[in-house]
Amino acid sequence: MTTRTIGIKAFRENMTKLHKKGKKEKICFIVMNHQEPVWRVEPIDEDQLILEKYGDQLERGLRDARAGKTFTSEEVRKHLQL
Repeated sequence: MTTRTIGIKAFRENMTKLHKKGKKEKICFIVMNHQEPVWRVEPIDEDQLILEKYGDQLERGLRDARAGKTFTSEEVRKHLQL
C-alpha cells in the first residue's frame, strides 16, 4: 500500500475524490495539520472486515464441523419448513 501525506484542508475539500482514488490505487493518506500528522486514513480491506465481524461464528462452525456436529441438507430443509 502506498502512503501519501495531505493537508487537512485539501483532505476536507477533496474527501470524495480521495476516497475513490485511495480505494482504487490502495493509497493510505496521512492527514497533516501544520506539519503535524493527525490522522491516518486508509481503505478498509473488506475481507478482513468480514473476518473481524464473523470470525467468532466461523471459528465455532469449524470446531463443530471437526467434531462431527453437522447436518445434512435434508435435515436443514426439514428444519426450515416449520
